[in-house]
Amino acid sequence: MVPAAAHPAVTLESEDHARDAAFNKALHGRSSQARGGLAAMRQKDHTAQKTAVDEYFKHWDNKVAAEETDEIRKARRDEYATLTRHYYNLATDLYEHGWGTSFHFCRFAYGESFDKAIARHEHYLAMKMNLQENSRVLDVGCGIGCNVVGLNNNDYQIERSLLYAQREGIANKFSAVKGDFMQISFPENSFDAVYAIEATVHAPSLQGVYEQIFRVLKPGGVFGVYEWLMTEDYDNDNPEHRKIRLGIEQGDGISNMVKVSEGLAAIKAAGFKLEIHEDLAERPDTTPWYYPLAGEFRYMGGLGDLFTIGRMTWWGRGLMHKFFGLGESLRLMPRGTQKTADSLALAGDCLVAGGQKKLFTPMYLIVARKPAQ
Repeated sequence: MVPAAAHPAVTLESEDHARDAAFNKALHGRSSQARGGLAAMRQKDHTAQKTAVDEYFKHWDNKVAAEETDEIRKARRDEYATLTRHYYNLATDLYEHGWGTSFHFCRFAYGESFDKAIARHEHYLAMKMNLQENSRVLDVGCGIGCNVVGLNNNDYQIERSLLYAQREGIANKFSAVKGDFMQISFPENSFDAVYAIEATVHAPSLQGVYEQIFRVLKPGGVFGVYEWLMTEDYDNDNPEHRKIRLGIEQGDGISNMVKVSEGLAAIKAAGFKLEIHEDLAERPDTTPWYYPLAGEFRYMGGLGDLFTIGRMTWWGRGLMHKFFGLGESLRLMPRGTQKTADSLALAGDCLVAGGQKKLFTPMYLIVARKPAQ
């Protein structure tokens, strides 16, 4: 069986920002300025979309968990940046349509709206990190906060983040930089704090990305992350477990997901002093973090949940499958939209299964500090 390597040898991909910008322009055109979701999907270039679909799904098509090999996993790690970039080329508009503009999970209080729960989850990380208003902060994965610099390797997501910053009136507090977080271009000791919300899971090696974050932090600086990790109950020799892990990886653009113990070891190996670590998914919440994906009305906390839950029932997902198929047939959406949506649905099933069986967490909280000297 294939071992789940925590810190495999990684060959970094060569960055080519001009190539990526040209492809972004060809695929997305001016759709980054659209309202988002379906409106943006209709503006894609069909030829460029096919290229993105082919490049992404070559790592997953006809590669089932039972036949996974070291070579298959290594191929994904070797093309981690391209894999992640094309994943978000394909999935960003679907996320905005079906989830919102913050692409992450959260805990829920009973009766709490989805948007408020998402915001509370973000604020909780900022509180645990003790972020200050005038701190210079790097967001690894691109988001919005203090005097924040967002780092992202996908041009389309950068354009969308800048648009949202402008709409929210905080463009003076936010900037975005194109880059690979495995080879961050900023000088040493550049930031007071660094955070990542469910983003560093895309790294082929957690130790590798944590070392880069350590380098750009000022002495005494803090790093906070919600990490996606398999729990210690995960057994890579168990076919069902491996199928769940692979489904999450395929549907979420992940090249190499590892266990909690390996993530904590990576933080320490990078040089950090570990201050806080906790699996927030283990908190005794009435409503589980995966409820928006489960399609179960028993988790309904208000009328606003009707659509959230309904879309993930078997009939809701069936309707969306046919809707995207019809959109492709009428050439209102590019080929590959339905395939991407089906891949996201597969991930949803595996995320729920991973959560229910306590094999996976999307919210392992880690706060660590770079020593002052």
